[in-house]
Amino acid sequence: MNMTSELDPRLLSLLVCPVTKGPLTYDREAQELISPRARLAFPVRDGIPVMLPEEARALNELP
Repeated sequence: MNMTSELDPRLLSLLVCPVTKGPLTYDREAQELISPRARLAFPVRDGIPVMLPEEARALNELP
């Protein structure tokens, strides 16, 4: 069983950071969507982005 799920590129093109409304980048290895402006990393669980600010990790924290 493959533990890393792929994020649909079409979905990624539609998503924006819920805090800044800015663009996101996908870190496939960490399974996170990165918001550089907000300095937050949103988890992707089973291929589903969790876009809640309270679930995000500050980029200065270790994964």
